[in-house]
Amino acid sequence: MRWIPEGTFRMGSEDFYPEEAPVQEVGVDGFWIDETAVTASDFRRFVRDTGYVTVAERPLDPEQYPDADPELLVPGSLVFRMTNGPVSLDDFRSWWDYVPGACWKRPGGPGTTINGRDRHPAVQVTFEDAEAYARWARKELPSEAEWEYAARGGIDGAPFAWGEEHFPDGRPAANTWQGEFPWQNLKLDGYEGTSPVGSFPPNGYGLYDMCGNTWEWTSDWYAPRDSLATESSPCCAPMNPPGAHIPKRVIKGGSHLCAPNYCLRYRPAARQGEAIDTSTGHIGFRCILRPTRSSPLAGPRATPNRARS
Repeated sequence: MRWIPEGTFRMGSEDFYPEEAPVQEVGVDGFWIDETAVTASDFRRFVRDTGYVTVAERPLDPEQYPDADPELLVPGSLVFRMTNGPVSLDDFRSWWDYVPGACWKRPGGPGTTINGRDRHPAVQVTFEDAEAYARWARKELPSEAEWEYAARGGIDGAPFAWGEEHFPDGRPAANTWQGEFPWQNLKLDGYEGTSPVGSFPPNGYGLYDMCGNTWEWTSDWYAPRDSLATESSPCCAPMNPPGAHIPKRVIKGGSHLCAPNYCLRYRPAARQGEAIDTSTGHIGFRCILRPTRSSPLAGPRATPNRARS
């Protein structure tokens, strides 16, 4: 884990999507945060130790999804499928499939595996799954403010975690989508799908993949910051099924599916609401530790931490 010193920063952005505004000054107490996203190997260890069964592996309650196709009310998860050519970007169903049997250990569905992918981020985990892991690890999930402050790496106000330039020195600085989403992935960053954690340079706080690779769960409930703003088209992630009224938590950081032609959200200020029961192949998480003065991990001037505005 890396120590993030207490400080104040400008949270949000008014230059990209409406749900990120307005910019506001926020203070955050010091905390420890995982250097990388929780990996498939980490999550496997948790499951073996506890016998935990993820949400994607459990039967679905038909009452929660009154308008859903009954044949799809079986354990499974959402898997991205690249399209064969350009499609309307108004319908996420063109590139997302609900795949029975898809889960953290079979992220692409039956016939896929995490074997050999120990250093890739754990995916196909819901908010509940991420919280369960954090409790087992004696940690917590970060608040949105804590996450964004850490992601900025000490560079306040810059659009990207690495600074002002989209491609510094002409090279991708994160695992994102280069090309036309969702049909043309040029793979200029060297990857299709997730990449092993730490494949790209860290930010100013020594944290890897805070933007790109996978979205990450935070502990905050989702709501637009500006009461007059509405959430714009939800990136590369699916919305709740018809008839379902599932609460949302904030996810941060964008993913390997984020492309400028549709979703330029691999930025610290970017935010999105995600249903708490949703698991996909592009959402993961990392944990934090809020130390007390008596904690052996307490950093300089560490106090019980709460994001404060």
